[in-house]
Amino acid sequence: MKQNVKDSVREILTNYLELNNHRKTPERYAILDAVYRMEGHFTLEELGEKLSGEDNFPVSRATLYNTLKLFQELRLVIRHRFQGTTHYEACYDNNGHSHQVCTVCGKVSEIKSVEIGKAIANLKLKRFHKDGFALYIYGICSTCQAKITRQRKQQMKK
Repeated sequence: MKQNVKDSVREILTNYLELNNHRKTPERYAILDAVYRMEGHFTLEELGEKLSGEDNFPVSRATLYNTLKLFQELRLVIRHRFQGTTHYEACYDNNGHSHQVCTVCGKVSEIKSVEIGKAIANLKLKRFHKDGFALYIYGICSTCQAKITRQRKQQMKK
Protein backbone atom coordinates (compact mmCIF):
# COMPACT_ATOMS: atom_id res chain seq x y z
CA MET A 1 0.00 0.00 0.00
CA LYS A 2 1.32 3.43 -0.89
CA GLN A 3 2.21 5.47 2.18
CA ASN A 4 0.06 8.45 1.12
CA VAL A 5 -3.00 6.18 0.69
CA LYS A 6 -2.32 4.50 4.04
CA ASP A 7 -2.03 7.90 5.74
CA SER A 8 -5.19 9.21 4.07
CA VAL A 9 -7.42 6.24 4.93
CA ARG A 10 -6.12 6.18 8.51
CA GLU A 11 -6.85 9.91 8.81
CA ILE A 12 -10.40 9.44 7.50
CA LEU A 13 -11.00 6.67 10.04
CA THR A 14 -9.41 8.60 12.91
CA ASN A 15 -11.41 11.76 12.17
CA TYR A 16 -14.67 9.81 11.99
CA LEU A 17 -13.99 7.97 15.25
CA GLU A 18 -13.04 11.16 17.08
CA LEU A 19 -15.99 13.18 15.75
CA ASN A 20 -18.44 10.44 16.75
CA ASN A 21 -16.85 9.64 20.13
CA HIS A 22 -15.98 6.07 19.11
CA ARG A 23 -12.98 4.20 20.44
CA LYS A 24 -9.87 4.02 18.27
CA THR A 25 -9.30 0.29 18.69
CA PRO A 26 -6.24 -1.55 17.40
CA GLU A 27 -8.63 -4.02 15.67
CA ARG A 28 -10.09 -1.30 13.46
CA TYR A 29 -6.68 -0.10 12.35
CA ALA A 30 -5.33 -3.63 11.85
CA ILE A 31 -8.34 -4.48 9.66
CA LEU A 32 -7.95 -1.23 7.70
CA ASP A 33 -4.26 -1.92 7.05
CA ALA A 34 -5.01 -5.52 6.00
CA VAL A 35 -7.79 -4.39 3.64
CA TYR A 36 -5.46 -1.98 1.89
CA ARG A 37 -2.77 -4.66 1.54
CA MET A 38 -5.19 -7.12 -0.07
CA GLU A 39 -4.93 -7.48 -3.84
CA GLY A 40 -8.25 -6.99 -5.63
CA HIS A 41 -11.45 -8.57 -4.33
CA PHE A 42 -11.56 -10.57 -1.12
CA THR A 43 -14.06 -12.35 1.09
CA LEU A 44 -14.58 -11.91 4.79
CA GLU A 45 -12.93 -15.30 5.31
CA GLU A 46 -9.86 -14.35 3.26
CA LEU A 47 -9.45 -11.15 5.26
CA GLY A 48 -9.77 -13.09 8.52
CA GLU A 49 -7.15 -15.59 7.36
CA LYS A 50 -4.76 -12.78 6.42
CA LEU A 51 -5.18 -11.16 9.82
CA SER A 52 -4.78 -14.35 11.84
CA GLY A 53 -2.03 -15.81 9.61
CA GLU A 54 0.29 -13.18 8.16
CA ASP A 55 -0.48 -10.45 10.68
CA ASN A 56 -0.84 -12.72 13.75
CA PHE A 57 -3.83 -10.56 14.76
CA PRO A 58 -6.93 -12.79 14.94
CA VAL A 59 -10.30 -11.05 15.17
CA SER A 60 -13.80 -12.44 15.37
CA ARG A 61 -16.05 -12.74 12.34
CA ALA A 62 -18.47 -10.26 13.96
CA THR A 63 -15.68 -7.70 14.40
CA LEU A 64 -14.67 -8.14 10.76
CA TYR A 65 -18.24 -7.78 9.55
CA ASN A 66 -19.03 -4.72 11.69
CA THR A 67 -15.75 -3.02 10.84
CA LEU A 68 -16.20 -3.58 7.10
CA LYS A 69 -19.71 -2.16 7.40
CA LEU A 70 -18.22 0.97 8.99
CA PHE A 71 -15.60 1.17 6.22
CA GLN A 72 -18.38 0.97 3.63
CA GLU A 73 -20.13 3.94 5.23
CA LEU A 74 -16.84 5.87 5.12
CA ARG A 75 -16.38 4.90 1.44
CA LEU A 76 -13.10 3.13 2.22
CA VAL A 77 -14.44 -0.27 1.12
CA ILE A 78 -16.97 -1.31 -1.49
CA ARG A 79 -19.04 -4.50 -1.24
CA HIS A 80 -19.75 -6.60 -4.33
CA ARG A 81 -22.26 -9.43 -4.73
CA PHE A 82 -20.90 -11.84 -7.31
CA GLN A 83 -23.17 -14.80 -8.02
CA GLY A 84 -24.33 -15.30 -4.47
CA THR A 85 -21.03 -14.55 -2.74
CA THR A 86 -19.99 -11.32 -1.09
CA HIS A 87 -16.63 -9.81 -1.89
CA TYR A 88 -15.06 -6.60 -0.68
CA GLU A 89 -12.52 -4.27 -2.20
CA ALA A 90 -10.54 -1.25 -1.01
CA CYS A 91 -11.88 1.75 -2.89
CA TYR A 92 -10.22 4.91 -1.61
CA ASP A 93 -8.96 7.03 -4.49
CA ASN A 94 -10.75 4.74 -6.96
CA ASN A 95 -13.43 6.55 -8.94
CA GLY A 96 -14.86 3.38 -10.39
CA HIS A 97 -14.21 0.36 -12.48
CA SER A 98 -15.87 -2.44 -14.35
CA HIS A 99 -15.97 -6.19 -13.79
CA GLN A 100 -16.62 -9.09 -16.10
CA VAL A 101 -18.29 -11.99 -14.32
CA CYS A 102 -18.45 -15.50 -15.77
CA THR A 103 -21.92 -16.92 -15.14
CA VAL A 104 -20.58 -20.48 -15.39
CA CYS A 105 -17.50 -20.59 -13.12
CA GLY A 106 -17.98 -17.31 -11.26
CA LYS A 107 -14.55 -15.91 -12.17
CA VAL A 108 -14.40 -12.13 -11.80
CA SER A 109 -11.87 -9.94 -13.55
CA GLU A 110 -11.54 -6.21 -13.69
CA ILE A 111 -11.77 -4.25 -16.90
CA LYS A 112 -9.85 -1.04 -17.38
CA SER A 113 -11.80 1.00 -19.91
CA VAL A 114 -11.18 4.67 -20.57
CA GLU A 115 -14.33 4.78 -22.71
CA ILE A 116 -16.60 3.54 -19.91
CA GLY A 117 -15.01 5.98 -17.46
CA LYS A 118 -15.57 8.87 -19.85
CA ALA A 119 -19.17 7.81 -20.50
CA ILE A 120 -19.93 7.73 -16.77
CA ALA A 121 -18.14 11.05 -16.21
CA ASN A 122 -20.23 12.68 -18.98
CA LEU A 123 -23.49 11.16 -17.73
CA LYS A 124 -25.79 13.93 -16.48
CA LEU A 125 -27.93 12.91 -13.53
CA LYS A 126 -30.66 15.02 -11.98
CA ARG A 127 -30.41 15.78 -8.28
CA PHE A 128 -27.60 13.31 -7.74
CA HIS A 129 -23.86 13.75 -7.22
CA LYS A 130 -21.93 10.74 -8.45
CA ASP A 131 -18.59 9.97 -6.86
CA GLY A 132 -17.83 6.55 -8.29
CA PHE A 133 -19.27 3.55 -10.07
CA ALA A 134 -19.09 -0.22 -10.39
CA LEU A 135 -20.21 -1.90 -13.58
CA TYR A 136 -20.83 -5.65 -13.90
CA ILE A 137 -20.80 -7.34 -17.29
CA TYR A 138 -22.06 -10.93 -17.18
CA GLY A 139 -21.14 -13.55 -19.73
CA ILE A 140 -19.03 -16.66 -20.25
CA CYS A 141 -15.24 -16.60 -19.95
CA SER A 142 -13.09 -18.12 -22.70
CA THR A 143 -12.14 -21.12 -20.54
CA CYS A 144 -15.76 -22.06 -19.87
CA GLN A 145 -16.72 -21.36 -23.48
CA ALA A 146 -13.99 -23.75 -24.67
CA LYS A 147 -15.25 -26.47 -22.28
CA ILE A 148 -18.82 -26.00 -23.51
CA THR A 149 -17.69 -26.19 -27.13
CA ARG A 150 -15.71 -29.40 -26.46
CA GLN A 151 -18.68 -30.98 -24.69
CA ARG A 152 -21.01 -30.11 -27.59
CA LYS A 153 -18.59 -31.58 -30.11
CA GLN A 154 -18.33 -34.79 -28.06
CA GLN A 155 -22.12 -35.05 -27.82
CA MET A 156 -22.48 -34.58 -31.57
CA LYS A 157 -20.06 -37.45 -32.20
CA LYS A 158 -22.22 -39.84 -30.20
